[in-house]
Amino acid sequence: MPASPSTARAINDRLALRLLQDEGPLTAGQLKQLTGLSRPTVADLVERLADSGLITVVGESGEQRRGPNARLYGIVADRAHLAALDVRTEGVSVLVSDLLGRVLTEASVPIAGDIGTGPAVEQAVALVERAVKEAGADRLHTVGIGAPGLIDPVTGELRDSSGLPAWHRRLVAALQERLPEARVSVENETNLAALAEQREGGARDRDTFVLLWLGHGTGAAVVLDGTLRRGASGGTGEIGFLPVPGAATLPSATDCGGGFHSLAGAAAVEALADACGLTGAADGTDGTDGPRAAGLVRTAVAGAAPPTAVDRFLDALADRIAIGAASVVAVLDPGCVVLGGEVGQAGGARLAARVQERVRRMSPLPTEVRPSTLGGGAVLRGALLTARERAQDDLFTPADRRPA
Repeated sequence: MPASPSTARAINDRLALRLLQDEGPLTAGQLKQLTGLSRPTVADLVERLADSGLITVVGESGEQRRGPNARLYGIVADRAHLAALDVRTEGVSVLVSDLLGRVLTEASVPIAGDIGTGPAVEQAVALVERAVKEAGADRLHTVGIGAPGLIDPVTGELRDSSGLPAWHRRLVAALQERLPEARVSVENETNLAALAEQREGGARDRDTFVLLWLGHGTGAAVVLDGTLRRGASGGTGEIGFLPVPGAATLPSATDCGGGFHSLAGAAAVEALADACGLTGAADGTDGTDGPRAAGLVRTAVAGAAPPTAVDRFLDALADRIAIGAASVVAVLDPGCVVLGGEVGQAGGARLAARVQERVRRMSPLPTEVRPSTLGGGAVLRGALLTARERAQDDLFTPADRRPA
């Protein structure tokens, strides 16, 4: 059956808004050409979107003649403001953007592990409130949060996970209480990193891939046929619990010690570097707020250490990472594994090539191993991308068609 007039208008409006988002400001004539709609239909939708406050005239095109078709229309970027959070065991990072995703301000705060749930939550919420003020925003429309742990696939809430700070779960509720008009949602940090790598990073040309997160902890995110897979309980990719050879014990349901985490987590990478005689990143970080392990890997890749120590370290690290990567490949056959997180980005092409060589020896399934191009920043980018999509889904949908 043909669409009703109201449905057709909604479809046309959404199409025009997506084009303005992707292409930037456009004239009515360019909208007509890109949408295939008639001139009167484009004129109607431009007037409708302008009246709703979603688009406005932002300038004129370079055409010699003047008139309606020479006006450039763009999305009203400050119609809504968004926040993205990267919540980790040792602190919180936040950025605030406009509706188009342009970052207006960024900030972070370390949170000590012994200060208690209440003070930790207050520090994190105060950070968000300061960032909103610095961005010049009156309020937030949507907040996207990336956090370690399992997200309940039914409720969308962060589940209580042993080993993670109690303030993580409380923070989500506190933000909703302090920002009652905002839509607050939380997603597993590695899943958000994978979305960012797919849109803007090392997996832009892949519909199917696995992101292997290598940072303070380990994790994996699975994207199959363009869709992020979360699993029955939201636990797809909890590779830190994967039993592996070389570990002293087996992991348990409450402790990933003895799992892949014991081989490739930041503490294990640091110990491996010490055993191989590699030194570096003496300040405890890699200079980009990542774990010291990333600094050690970057030192090795840059050749800023004795060659024998560098080769011994990178070879041993690749051996360890390949165990986790080959396990994922054997089950999913993704064709591509991206080494994400601060350590994966620090290793670059040099570490990725070593891991790829080992995976090819361990598996008959052709697999390309790539380094992350976003590193630890992928979580914030993924949180921003999801917040922007949710905000636009709401604002770009006619009021009478929004869910109650």
